[in-house]
Amino acid sequence: MRKNTVFRKYIASLLLFLLFETVAITLWKAKGNLFYLLNFSYIGGCLALGTALFTAGKRYARHFVQLAVGSYMLLYLGVISHENMQIEGFWYYLFLGVFEAATIHYAVAKIFGPLFFGRGWCGYACWTAMVLDFLPYKQPEKPRKEKLGVLRYVMFALSLTLVSGLFLMNVANLEEIMFWMFLVGNALYYIVGIVLAFIFKDNRAFCKYLCPVTVFFKPMSYFSILRVHCDESKCVHCGKCLRVCPMNVEVNKESRKRKRGTECILCYECTKVCPTKALH
Repeated sequence: MRKNTVFRKYIASLLLFLLFETVAITLWKAKGNLFYLLNFSYIGGCLALGTALFTAGKRYARHFVQLAVGSYMLLYLGVISHENMQIEGFWYYLFLGVFEAATIHYAVAKIFGPLFFGRGWCGYACWTAMVLDFLPYKQPEKPRKEKLGVLRYVMFALSLTLVSGLFLMNVANLEEIMFWMFLVGNALYYIVGIVLAFIFKDNRAFCKYLCPVTVFFKPMSYFSILRVHCDESKCVHCGKCLRVCPMNVEVNKESRKRKRGTECILCYECTKVCPTKALH
């Protein structure tokens, strides 16, 4: 009986690993490249281990996954392997008609993956948030500036326009340019993200107002299988969950139409403070 209870407790972590392992084996066989097996097995293993540690009550679990996956993608894939893993890299490989590197990453983690794990990428693997989450404003101290959210769409359009322009102008050494765009772009993301965090007293201000990748997440995350559930019959409307949520999600509602429901990063901070265990 106890074994069955333990298995059920960690089944989400196991399913997450199996999902990434399926992607790893499929791409390895389809592309004939062992890298895909190792790459997605590593990422899936880190995510599964991290979520298992979280289930076991280890407070460092999410930061462990962020550092393990985020550093790997930023330093190994980006800096060492010269792959532009930013949104500009996605446009670049997409226009080349090459289904690898950034295109595969975006398809798995940011376009179709959210059907299974919503915006879990933002909470457990993003190399920008990996740094921002260590800043002092884990709980937003100021009201969210709703109108500034439109800037995400502006950034999205600018990234597409920039890469499109480079192709249309037949710019030489485009691959090298994309690598430098990755380095400079990441540096700017960190600088702007840190500045915004201190201005708005909110570690996730960059995610809410400027990050262009969130445009991909929104439609698929609405239908996410993995999500925070609320038993509204147990909710006492104390507001503790709303105060600790880094993304200002209306977590005390069960409906998928709850305010900012597609922005939940699955950090589960809300479940820790709920006095009646209404959230799970």
